[in-house]
Amino acid sequence: MSLPLAVLVSGGGSNLQSLIDRIEAGALDAEIKLVVSNNSEAYGLTRARKHGIPTKVVVHSEYPTRGSFDREVLRAIAGAKAEAVILAGFMRILTPGFVNSFPQRILNIHPALLPGFPGAHGQRDAADYGVRISGCTVHFVDEMMDHGPIIIQAAVPAEPGEGGEALGARILKLEHRIYPQAVQWLAQGRLSIEDRFVRLEGSRPPADMAGAGPCLVSPPLEQGF
Repeated sequence: MSLPLAVLVSGGGSNLQSLIDRIEAGALDAEIKLVVSNNSEAYGLTRARKHGIPTKVVVHSEYPTRGSFDREVLRAIAGAKAEAVILAGFMRILTPGFVNSFPQRILNIHPALLPGFPGAHGQRDAADYGVRISGCTVHFVDEMMDHGPIIIQAAVPAEPGEGGEALGARILKLEHRIYPQAVQWLAQGRLSIEDRFVRLEGSRPPADMAGAGPCLVSPPLEQGF
């Protein structure tokens, strides 16, 4: 049975597109019931309409408080009968009332390896800091920004001086792979939270690689190490 989703976007919606593509390919057991945006010009709305997915625009500046905006979004989601909420570049912090309406049913993706570099410019901040490994994180949403329990992360090497735009482009390719995977695990009911640890039912420990398991080292190790 497919998991009914509402997807929230503010911009281009490339992660929305990755979900649509996996659903249409039969790899993701979900159905997007509604795409909501706080930005009437968001290209994510166009992506949804091209695939016959209903859309709703709720402009946050038209509401006096965060709570009143969230309540309107929640009404739209309830009307669509969605059972989980997927944030795909949604540039608004959800209120506790929203989060508590979908306990352990709201996912977000962040373009950095949390808990490092939270916020709207994770790729740029990581590049400016001079990290050698960066990546992306899918996590459950709680009342704090980029804070909830981590479901899956993927890493890429970061090159000195390449800047946030170049680093972000490589990270985005991994976002499009790990986000649909995380949503599939949610749809299958395979995720549970113990304290801050997300358990994946049926997962297997990584194959041994010199005692460390699969790993990414950047710059790469040289001969003899």
